[in-house]
Amino acid sequence: MGGADFWSNAEKAQATVAELKGVNAILKPLDEALAVGCDLEALEELAREDSSLESELAAEVERLGKLVDNLELASLLSGPHDASDALVSIHARDGGTDANDWAEMLLRMYSAWANKHDCSVELLDRQDDEVAGIQSATVAIRGPWAYGYLKGETGIHRLVRISPFNSEGKRQTSFTAVDVSPEIADDDTEVELRDEDIREDVFRASGAGGQHVNKTSSAIRLTHFPTGIVVQCQSERSQHKNRATALKMLRARIARLQEEQREAEQAARYKEQPKTGFGSQIRNYFLHPDQRVKDQRTGHYVGNFQSVLDGNLDGFLDAYLRWKAGGGTPGAADDS
Repeated sequence: MGGADFWSNAEKAQATVAELKGVNAILKPLDEALAVGCDLEALEELAREDSSLESELAAEVERLGKLVDNLELASLLSGPHDASDALVSIHARDGGTDANDWAEMLLRMYSAWANKHDCSVELLDRQDDEVAGIQSATVAIRGPWAYGYLKGETGIHRLVRISPFNSEGKRQTSFTAVDVSPEIADDDTEVELRDEDIREDVFRASGAGGQHVNKTSSAIRLTHFPTGIVVQCQSERSQHKNRATALKMLRARIARLQEEQREAEQAARYKEQPKTGFGSQIRNYFLHPDQRVKDQRTGHYVGNFQSVLDGNLDGFLDAYLRWKAGGGTPGAADDS
């Protein structure tokens, strides 16, 4: 990074800076834990002679314990793509307008989490609903171990609340699907894309209006025949840029599919089949009759709905990593 020509290739330079952030995310806490451990030995000797230092000793022991816990958690990020950036796709499902509104709430939630963790957020695709909220959206969240932390968010998220779109004030249940994939570099040889396996469709971008909207066919939709995966991008005015982004999204989806296949093969060895289909929501969010958020897999529970929507997801993300490392035994939760 100290080289005179380091920034001559901006894209490569940014990738190097991101790699450095990822390395420092592990090394700095490790260095801090080692330093605290060394200081603790000296403090313990002093406390034996001066009892007034016992409270300070206890505080340092607690601090070291938290540092070690965080390092143990980081060690769980050992998947092949865990250090990668994340592509988060959100799709409204059952629930009508409430589901569209719920999808946009989740988009804000993940953006807020990213901002709290010094991650950048780039909107790649957004389909607004005619009434409220969004039909779907895809964002790139780029930062240290973004995919490793967020991959457990893949699944159905269920919201129960008094509908703001229902004049009778009835309780409404809404479902939104979240899909998280690793952002794969174009030169990654593990994910091979062949031109003959891809169909490209060009269409006019849709949106709220403006001089450019619906005047040029700049939006791109790619269909990958071997996997059936379909991605699209219309966030840029340039058809070339939209194609490049769509290819990146397709590469990410294929990489995640390959990872899921490896995990399924491993689960099959232990006769553990993942639960899918109706009723397989990974997390329930309640605004009525009381406020609470509970993960169906880990049993992790938060009694402050708004705090979770403000991006305070670390408890859920950490619990998922530990749950996965422990074999994935379902949490004792059955909220209806």
